[in-house]
Amino acid sequence: MAPKVVVKPKRAQPFYARHPWVFAGAVDRVEGEPADGAEVDLVSHADKFIARGLYNARSKIQVRLYNWEPDAPLDRAFFHGRVERAVRLRHDVLKLNGPDAGYRVVFSESDFLTGMVVDKYGDWLTVQFTALGLAQRREEIVGVLCEHLSPRGVYLRTEKGIGKLEGIELQDGLLWGEPPPADLSIQENGLRVFVNLAEGQKTGYYLDQRDNRAAVAKLCAGKRVLDAFCYSGGFGLYAAKAGAAEVLGVDGSEPALELARRNAAANDLTNIAFDCEDVFKQLDRMVAVRRQFDVVVLDPPKFARNRAAVPDAIKGYRRLHQLALKLLAKDGVLVSCCCTGLIGMTDLEDLIAQVASEARRDLQILERRGPAADHPVAASCRESGYLKCVISRAC
Repeated sequence: MAPKVVVKPKRAQPFYARHPWVFAGAVDRVEGEPADGAEVDLVSHADKFIARGLYNARSKIQVRLYNWEPDAPLDRAFFHGRVERAVRLRHDVLKLNGPDAGYRVVFSESDFLTGMVVDKYGDWLTVQFTALGLAQRREEIVGVLCEHLSPRGVYLRTEKGIGKLEGIELQDGLLWGEPPPADLSIQENGLRVFVNLAEGQKTGYYLDQRDNRAAVAKLCAGKRVLDAFCYSGGFGLYAAKAGAAEVLGVDGSEPALELARRNAAANDLTNIAFDCEDVFKQLDRMVAVRRQFDVVVLDPPKFARNRAAVPDAIKGYRRLHQLALKLLAKDGVLVSCCCTGLIGMTDLEDLIAQVASEARRDLQILERRGPAADHPVAASCRESGYLKCVISRAC
């Protein structure tokens, strides 16, 4: 029998509803002596089975839940079934598996494999583990991924800070097969995009914004476009391809902008330029010289990783929007993106509305958007719906 983790009275309801995170504060006691990463059964205070998961005493999430069927081990057959289900969504439903495609294969809680993200870039996979139990099973998981996707190589990416929080001691590097080439690229909505799996942010590229970039591009023909926090080109490349009069991408990372320039050249885009500057300072300078744009895209990185950091994050988003509205021409389009999961869509809209009111501008919300469909939201774990994208018109 697996060791048991007993939840406190009246604390079992979220887990019966298949929420996968058991925080330490919900745990009454542990029966047995499970090692970190070991399988455990989560049971109610009345000793009723709830789910099976992986234990980690070092983590705030003391148990991550994977299976709600009793006596069902978390073995290779289990992971095979979960990965197969995730792949079916991307291939059979979403039809994303075209030549040189880039898409998310497994999205952690959203694919009921909490603590693991897998992205596919052409013939290569990137894997990121944020749960110790899955990191310990990485060889088995890579074997399952290879069975389903037949990659040429699998590259491991780690997330800053997670290793210490979870007790994961891994380094970025090749897990299996061939290393990715320096000129690895994918096709995305007709654009050729270079991807740096070894050094790029996240797992190499922001796949989640794919559909949002296409939606914004439809509004950019003949317009002056500013793409703030453009990373490797992002919204700016799409706008340039859509026929924008001029596009300026601003980012603080020169390696990211080197990739952006390569992407522009690969797609014969001459109506786009890039500035390597601190984005806040550059927007301030452009406001000072009264520069104007018809479309302003704000796509900053995550500003808060815990609740204590949310007030400062709100201040950062507020400042960005204040600057953006000063740069935005009459009847211009404002694209507000937020990937801070602790800030909800309502919070973002309230902030935008407040800043617009302070600027004495009427603002119309045209679209509320989330991530592309290969980043689904699990109904049992709404926290997986992290990305917000609001497209507005400022009069």
